[in-house]
Amino acid sequence: MYSVDTEEKKISISFDAAWGAERTPDILDILDKYDIKTTFFVTGFWLENYPDVAEEISERGHEVENHSLTHPHMTNLDEQQIREEVERVHHQLYDITGEEPILFRPPFGDYDDLLVETLEDMDYYPIQWSIDSLDWQAPDANYIESIVLDEVEPGEIVLFHNNGTYTPEAVDNILKELIKEQGYEVVPISELIYKDNYYVEPTNGLQVPEN
Repeated sequence: MYSVDTEEKKISISFDAAWGAERTPDILDILDKYDIKTTFFVTGFWLENYPDVAEEISERGHEVENHSLTHPHMTNLDEQQIREEVERVHHQLYDITGEEPILFRPPFGDYDDLLVETLEDMDYYPIQWSIDSLDWQAPDANYIESIVLDEVEPGEIVLFHNNGTYTPEAVDNILKELIKEQGYEVVPISELIYKDNYYVEPTNGLQVPEN
């Protein structure tokens, strides 16, 4: 799923966490400032290094979801390897947050039918993104803001990273514009997607409710 077909003026923003955490407290404070909840996708090795940060993310009301154990290209793995990558992080997350993760974002956005089928068998929803903020390589906050604000529409899923140099500043300005100026509602991904009675457009990954 890359985005959601909805008539409501709402989107999700998400943060992938694999390396570093020093800017995460600033991001959490900004999210509190606008009173919104979001979704963080974390790897197993990141959890090992920053369990206290993951716990704080959860305690502050955000989703902490599965981003694999070792951040591999998932299409290079067989079914058993896929299951191990997902299951080990699943248990880590439950031990830290007390919540059962239900969303999985493949590293690099790399997926195939085997991954999707295996995730569905494990009761996971495979989640991609429709807007890449490019915050991990952006020259400044204005660059990130222009990418997101130029492309945003209802049902979009925006990709950020928890430790991008300009991510906190950009997220602050983006949320101010989207929420206060444009009237968007920002919700966690699990609240944006349909849980059943839907299909996914094969050409663009749009999740569409069945009538």
